[in-house]
Amino acid sequence: MTGKSPYITKTGYQALHEELAQLWKKRRKVVKILAAAAAEGDRSENAEYIYRKKQLREMDRRIRYLQKRMPELKCVENPPQDTGRIFFSAWVTLEDENGKEVTYRIVGADEFVPQKNWISVDSPMAKALLGKTLDEEIQVQTPSGRKELLVLEISYGAVER
Repeated sequence: MTGKSPYITKTGYQALHEELAQLWKKRRKVVKILAAAAAEGDRSENAEYIYRKKQLREMDRRIRYLQKRMPELKCVENPPQDTGRIFFSAWVTLEDENGKEVTYRIVGADEFVPQKNWISVDSPMAKALLGKTLDEEIQVQTPSGRKELLVLEISYGAVER
């Protein structure tokens, strides 16, 4: 957990809270199934028992992580005063050297979703973007090499893109 920013969007925090509640519900069911499997006898050859023990360990690991992490999080609910600059929770549209546009959303380390182009505030791309303004050029090192990007649009809010 070291190195992770404590910031999270309101929807991200709510999602973690719901995940924790669902894990507790699911855990109760798994414990019942595990107890039934344990009652069947020889546990060393009982596939159901072995699988449910593993499942329970994974759930407990995630529950412990969420219980430790959630109190540390700082929920960012409002956009910054200067909405012309890129800060946490911004939607940022960029253009590369080839004219290709891409939109990213800067979110907390616990809520990034690569498929939606939601990037962690701790990522190299987000770090390169923070504090920048419209029409500003940035350079960032990506896995495919160094890229030069132009900031086309900055917006805040719960708009899905």
